[in-house]
Amino acid sequence: MPHQFNPRDITWLSFNERVLQEAMDPSVPLPLRIRFLGIFSNNLDEFFRVRVAGLKRAMDFKDKYLNESFFRPPSRILEQINDIVLQQQHDFNRTWKEIQKEMEADQVFIKTHQDLTEAQKKFVVQHFDEEVESSIIPILLHDNTPMPYMRDKSLYIGIAMRKKKWNHHAAFAMIEVPSRTMGRFVLLPSSNGEKNVILLEDVIMANLPHIFSYFGYDEFQAHCFKVTKDAEFDLDNDIRTTLAEKIEKAVKSRRKGKPTRFVFDKDLDPSLLEFLIRKLNLTARDSIIPGQRIHNFKHFMDFPDVFPAQKKPEERVPFIHPNFSEGQRVTDAVLKKDILFTFPYHSFVPVIDLLREAAMDPDVKTIKLTAYRLADTSKIANALVNAARNGKKVTVLLELRARFDEENNLKWKERLEDEGIQVLTGIPNRKVHAKLCIIKKRTHGKTLQYGFVSTGNFNEKTAKIYSDNLLMTANRTIMADINKIFHYFEKPKLPPEEALKNIKNLVVCPKFMREKIEAHVDFEIAEAKAGRKAEMIIKANSLSDRGLIIKLYEAAEAGVSVKLIVRGIFCAVNKKRFKKPFHAISIVDEYLEHSRIMYFYNKGAEDVYISSADWMTRNLDYRIEAAVKIQQRDLKQELIDILNIQLQDNVKARVLDNKMKNKYVKKGGNEIRSQIEIYHYLNDKTKS
Repeated sequence: MPHQFNPRDITWLSFNERVLQEAMDPSVPLPLRIRFLGIFSNNLDEFFRVRVAGLKRAMDFKDKYLNESFFRPPSRILEQINDIVLQQQHDFNRTWKEIQKEMEADQVFIKTHQDLTEAQKKFVVQHFDEEVESSIIPILLHDNTPMPYMRDKSLYIGIAMRKKKWNHHAAFAMIEVPSRTMGRFVLLPSSNGEKNVILLEDVIMANLPHIFSYFGYDEFQAHCFKVTKDAEFDLDNDIRTTLAEKIEKAVKSRRKGKPTRFVFDKDLDPSLLEFLIRKLNLTARDSIIPGQRIHNFKHFMDFPDVFPAQKKPEERVPFIHPNFSEGQRVTDAVLKKDILFTFPYHSFVPVIDLLREAAMDPDVKTIKLTAYRLADTSKIANALVNAARNGKKVTVLLELRARFDEENNLKWKERLEDEGIQVLTGIPNRKVHAKLCIIKKRTHGKTLQYGFVSTGNFNEKTAKIYSDNLLMTANRTIMADINKIFHYFEKPKLPPEEALKNIKNLVVCPKFMREKIEAHVDFEIAEAKAGRKAEMIIKANSLSDRGLIIKLYEAAEAGVSVKLIVRGIFCAVNKKRFKKPFHAISIVDEYLEHSRIMYFYNKGAEDVYISSADWMTRNLDYRIEAAVKIQQRDLKQELIDILNIQLQDNVKARVLDNKMKNKYVKKGGNEIRSQIEIYHYLNDKTKS
């Protein structure tokens, strides 16, 4: 084959196409289809902020190794990205038109400022006067003045203003739509069973004559646009500043990020369009994309609940884990045996309850936890604050460099420290992405330790929509390893490869997880070459690490059965010389598939791990990650069963082929929608 790998960024766009497919699927409930449009749009914004920006920077360097890491020259990838994005935008626009027709059938209408009834016009004027006007800042644009600062995530109205009896060129202005503070949607007074919604930008457009009344303009041409900027930042090397201060400074530096994409309403005044392109210093290298009237679709993830009431399917309601069905204390249960959670099927409540119990337990002395992304109003954080107020020593490793959560985590740092919690802010040159918690209590002259290891963030909000696994355990050897890891977090004097080398039961990054995976793959290869059964199943969000992909190639060439469930980036390709081609699928459904699971047959011993790390170079070599081997036979079998259910999915699974066609798995026999089947599988265990 001409290419041994598919470029990471092209495969990511292929994943986002799978998200768009969910919006295009008429069998998906209408509110969910709208939400998928919002997810697609938000994903694309982040892609341009990070990946496209990185490709553009790479073009400025002539570093051969750097360019090879993209699997193809960055300039060629950028060209391909533009072609794909334009096609996806076309599909997006067509889908939105179809969805609007279905909304109208449900008597739900999105009104513009031009098609309001008289009563609605009065409402919009009053709403603008009472709620909106104080939050907008109209800015006049001139050739001889600098372009004002523009927020990366904001939507703007570009306005060309004229007087009917005026031969001069139009005057230009812009207004930032204050959706951050006010939301995007306004419900209009309606009749005849209709539900009418107007967007905030249309409320503003309806009031342009009032806003600019001082100037006497009587013609306004107003349309929306947005700019996506490079979101990467560099931390300075000033030893006199703390990491938190460096992060705070770097977040502010994003204001200066170069534009990577300019999206505008195709009906935007041509002279204003030319003016904006010139003032923003956009060139042919930048993505300049004409679109429809509505931009910043990310807000549509939170579209108002205006549709006819539909009962939530039973399969989408979390249930309490069977270990707690009779109201047992979580602490008592975990001290007896390991407990495996699969969210969002299992309720996240016992995780919060474990911390709440620890906060109130007079025998508990310390709680230590890693935090990557906390909920805005976090019950986890609240439990930790409660523990600190009850005299426990609480330590939180708060990763300040969690992308796009830097500001939120800086706020949490201040709040937690104000409550007397010790906040660790990461280690030099490594992100901490491991999901760990350890609680110590002293009772009857003995020290007991228990906690959990997870594939996902300790975030009760995302636990309702992200599919993750969490192991609660009091296993002494696992707790000993978590203690060693936190000791390193508290005193990171050595490189992690040196400091973490004595970890025995957890598998950690950097270095050691890669070595463990390679050893497992090599063993399966040896078994296949000896004519014995050899099998591995890998579930991950992304698969892009060159070294591990080559290992998978070696396994397939030797005849190992390699089964892959990869939601997003997938850089591997099947080759003709493989004895057993990969069986590779991606599942995109209502829940975000987020768990990372590794299965190796190992002569029938069947080793199973849950992990915080994807098979990406950044995770394996540049982060602190942790995987835990599942020891309890019934829990191990549960994960194997879940993997096998997903491998049989023929409703929401797409084939990951070399050409990234995103074809659905062919149906054979009964329909198997894995997220529904997993719900029934786990719920049946509760009933039994």
